[in-house]
Amino acid sequence: MKKLSILATLAMLAASLTSTIARAEDDPDFFTLMLGAYDINDTEKSAEGHIQVRLSNRLWIFKPQFGLMFNSDAGFYGYGGVLIDAYFGKRMVVTPSFAVGGYSEGQSKDLGGPLEFRSAIEFAYRFDNRSRLGLQFSHISNAGIYDRNPGTESLLLTYSIPTDVFGR
Repeated sequence: MKKLSILATLAMLAASLTSTIARAEDDPDFFTLMLGAYDINDTEKSAEGHIQVRLSNRLWIFKPQFGLMFNSDAGFYGYGGVLIDAYFGKRMVVTPSFAVGGYSEGQSKDLGGPLEFRSAIEFAYRFDNRSRLGLQFSHISNAGIYDRNPGTESLLLTYSIPTDVFGR
């Protein structure tokens, strides 16, 4: 009986998530700017920025994303990956994402090697014109594929603008 109740709960959660994701079907591509703090959990803090493109094309519930991260210590990270937009009501959007990319440390933190993985979660408010203002927490690390794997966390203010406004 307990297993049946857990399965029923998981099925309801999956159905709920699928319906909130389905609301985003009319979303356009987005151009996203992010500004914030790099390495908030450690001693090599610096300013961080991102330029990102989020595409509306889908493979099941996943949308592609491509971005460039830079920090004020000449660190640079180019990445590509996937994200999911989950809507809660008309205005709130939660966006978990995952990416893989190449990292150059510059004078910034040594993350162990050039191949790094990025995971993030963003909480955003959606305006009537579909632009979004949010807060994102991200983590970059090499998942232990190198001898050194310190990882880093960032906290970013995000602004996503639909790309269709550029064609007007």
